[in-house]
Amino acid sequence: MDGKTMTNRLLDVRPRVGDSEKMTVNLGVVDLGQVDLLVQEGFYSNRSDLVRTAVRNLLATHADTLKQTVARKTLTLGLQHLTRAELERTVAAGERLRVQVVGLARIDNDVTPELALAAIESVSVLGAFHASPAVRRALAPRTV
Repeated sequence: MDGKTMTNRLLDVRPRVGDSEKMTVNLGVVDLGQVDLLVQEGFYSNRSDLVRTAVRNLLATHADTLKQTVARKTLTLGLQHLTRAELERTVAAGERLRVQVVGLARIDNDVTPELALAAIESVSVLGAFHASPAVRRALAPRTV
């Protein structure tokens, strides 16, 4: 870590319980019927299984581009978990973090809005951002 940016930590990105988000997909009735037919024929266990498989296959197709973009933009891929102790050390060192994540950024619930503001310069999350409502409100103006 260079003191200003949490850089390019490639972490385990397999979904774990609690690390997934729901998404709505709008399909036409014919597409939906074909999905149901594939499920009925045993190709997939359910509709969500087909969608997950399709998304993962498309991401695999673009894996090189994604890897290059993550490296170029110095993003954390997977989970970035910020603890109170880590943020206190950052402030004590006179540093500020630029939180840049593709995946899940999580700030512990015992982090106060004041500590978050003192330690975090900016937040850019493509995926999900979990923090207390007070910390989310405090960091909202610093969200890129």
